[in-house]
Amino acid sequence: MTVELMMQYFARYGGIAIFVIVLLEYLNLPGFPAGIIMPMAGIWAAKGNIHFIPALIITVAAGLTGSLILYWLGYKGGELFLEKYLNKFPRQRPVIEQKLAWVREKGSVGIFLSKLIPMIRTLISIPAGVSKMNLLTYTVSSTLGICVWNLFFVGAGYFLGDMVLGYFG
Repeated sequence: MTVELMMQYFARYGGIAIFVIVLLEYLNLPGFPAGIIMPMAGIWAAKGNIHFIPALIITVAAGLTGSLILYWLGYKGGELFLEKYLNKFPRQRPVIEQKLAWVREKGSVGIFLSKLIPMIRTLISIPAGVSKMNLLTYTVSSTLGICVWNLFFVGAGYFLGDMVLGYFG
């Protein structure tokens, strides 16, 4: 997917396109990284196609939806998958158990901070589900972290849009 094609989707489908593209990114599926998707939503807002706050809300809603899907997968099937994986790769057991213990120990602060670290921010949802973290605690911590992350990148696109477009143009 090219930047031009993504902007065409934004123009044609509006907030729905932003939601779907951001959701796919939060599910860790192939496509653009957040460092490109989020600023593009900000640029689109700066050009007057959508207001900034709705663009931010859409990206946060998409991010939270993706995070909750991964949490649910970890909650429902994560232990079975994890045990099969660890039986196949037993040398990774200490590292994975350490990450699960970290989620249990750090709780909501760990989830919040994890949402600010590339790659980890999307993957942390699975161990949170596997460890059966309280859903409300997980949701609040995730939402706050997603808000900070998305605000930074959507805001960067909004305020630096012309420079970003010049880079891609």
